[in-house]
Amino acid sequence: MSVYWTDLVRKLDPYVPGEQPRDRRYIKLNTNESPYPPSPATLAAIRDAAADNLRLYPDPQCLELRRAIADRYSTKVERVFVGNGSDEILAFAFAAFFGANGQDGKQGGIVHGSAAVAAPAPLLFPDISYSFYPVYAGLWNQPFMTPPLTEDFSIQADDYLRPCAGVVFPNPNAPTGRALPLAEVLRIVDFQQKANKVVLVDEAYVDFGTESAVDAVDRYPNLLVVHTLSKSRSLAGLRVGYAIGQEDLIEGLRRVKDSFNSYTLDRLALAGATAAIQDSSYYEASNRRVMATRDRTAAELVKLGFYVVPSSANFYFIRHPGVSGEALFKGLREKGILVRHFKKPRIGEYLRVSIGTDADMDAFLQAVRELVRA
Repeated sequence: MSVYWTDLVRKLDPYVPGEQPRDRRYIKLNTNESPYPPSPATLAAIRDAAADNLRLYPDPQCLELRRAIADRYSTKVERVFVGNGSDEILAFAFAAFFGANGQDGKQGGIVHGSAAVAAPAPLLFPDISYSFYPVYAGLWNQPFMTPPLTEDFSIQADDYLRPCAGVVFPNPNAPTGRALPLAEVLRIVDFQQKANKVVLVDEAYVDFGTESAVDAVDRYPNLLVVHTLSKSRSLAGLRVGYAIGQEDLIEGLRRVKDSFNSYTLDRLALAGATAAIQDSSYYEASNRRVMATRDRTAAELVKLGFYVVPSSANFYFIRHPGVSGEALFKGLREKGILVRHFKKPRIGEYLRVSIGTDADMDAFLQAVRELVRA
């Protein structure tokens, strides 16, 4: 603790990213990166953008990239927002739509004077989900509630059909990989529309086997869908994400962004991201390879006695009845393989394993065979 910190900073519990080791060479299955490179067209666009005009600021409106995304989804450019990774967009969305100041402008939902003090409505997101959500809620002073997943780690739509400040969840969920059917997603959106509350569907992993909610944006003014180019577009190192929603939601994000930094994407990122969006056939082929490897490896893990949560993402969530999650995590690390272990209630015995190349996953399978039979 520092005497110079504000009370807000003292209370924050920051997000902890996956390990990026430097001590030795590992097979990295811990951060859900793509095992395959960006497309040649993407890399060529980045190289071409490394030119004299890097001395000039990039387009703050990111129009070329937004047009490419709008064309990809047959929507209006005014319904597209881009940012420095989907995490930045999530942070802006929490400020724009879920902050505790609320729509009535009363700080924390509190009515001052002689009137009764009303507790601010909570934001809703699952108890087992992306661990950045409670960090953002803390940063923006937004109370939240976490409806529990079922025993098989499913989201129950009925848990989100209640008064609240808004709803956020990943689909597929992370770190479990389970997907909520689109009809159930839209049940939540429809209910919250009647209360004028935003539902943010975080579709970071949607391209690995889940139906997107993007097409429903035309029907629901309260629906914001967020994507990233870090997973299915092999661009985790470029940091680009985007959101699709109706115009007033996009304008809300823009107002927050321009209160922080008008130039969130640099020229190299804009060029590479635009080329990646336009080169869908290359990335769709890469994603099919990831899904085939995922399903093959999951079947082998089941033979070894693992419980594998059905995954629609580029990772899976696993546990073994005979070996603890921590022991597997440490044993794999000693063998040069990194996976993710969350020491949290309900999931302490599970590992989240990203899908690598076939060679990566064969090495992973051999390592776990040795560990579970030891």
